[in-house]
Amino acid sequence: MNLNRLDLVSLSLFVQVARVGSISKGAEQVNLALGAASRRLSELEAALGTPLLERHSRGVVPTVAGIALRRHAERILDDIRQLTAEMSDYSRGLTGVVKLWTNTAALGQGLPRQLASFEAQHAVRIELQEQDSATVVLGLLDGRAELGILAEGTPLLGLQSVSYTEDRLVLAVPEFHAMADRQEVEFKEAVSYEFVGLPQDASLSKRLAVHGSELGVSLRVRFHVRSYEAMWHMVGAGLGLAMLPWAAAQPFVGTDGVRVLQVLDPWAPRKLLIAAKDFAALPRAVRALVEHLKRNIPPRAGDSH
Repeated sequence: MNLNRLDLVSLSLFVQVARVGSISKGAEQVNLALGAASRRLSELEAALGTPLLERHSRGVVPTVAGIALRRHAERILDDIRQLTAEMSDYSRGLTGVVKLWTNTAALGQGLPRQLASFEAQHAVRIELQEQDSATVVLGLLDGRAELGILAEGTPLLGLQSVSYTEDRLVLAVPEFHAMADRQEVEFKEAVSYEFVGLPQDASLSKRLAVHGSELGVSLRVRFHVRSYEAMWHMVGAGLGLAMLPWAAAQPFVGTDGVRVLQVLDPWAPRKLLIAAKDFAALPRAVRALVEHLKRNIPPRAGDSH
């Protein structure tokens, strides 16, 4: 096996050929002549000492080794793209990149404004991914994320954490609903109705399922949507009730004929945490973001409710 003969052009070509199932179409994707592409693929197979493609009259299919190579090659090419982007940032005067993963609840509060003000004050670019809290933990553990924001109660698996802010869950109901004239409600009064919720793997969905099971019921979630705004509009259309953070509901209050009720259960208030593997070992740019988030904590959910 001669790994010195591997190059990025050949890896990129192989990935494209494996994706489209055609050497000629893959060659077009990377701007290579068909003859040159065929030669590169043959040299790649020779360098690795194993067939990578099964050639048929209708095209090509990756072998088991080809499937493995495609997986590794895509990862390598993605790393190269990220490296290129990061070096471009440095050439433009940026001094760091922060990989931040956060749950949906934080995005529904003051986090976007905090990030905007941080980038305005620092020569730093923030790469943000929205994930459920459990996935944020995994991203921190395997190094895909440097900093995470997640719900308290999520198993941290050895991560360090500091308090970030609090939110409070409220119940959104259509204006014609039987509970629409109420100010407060207990969760047990709502579980007999149909709900609109976030995807099943979202931390809020998991949390509501747990509290439903504690009441001996399985929450009937009729629709799963990807944002609090979509939840709100679905409730307004009379398609179900929704539990969501007050901070996420607040911008929509007074629209779509939706009423908001405080939830009296003791678990309705919940804390959000900032987490990392080791705060002391974080790069300077990431530590600066942590301090910025702690200094500019969003208003506590429910303070004006």
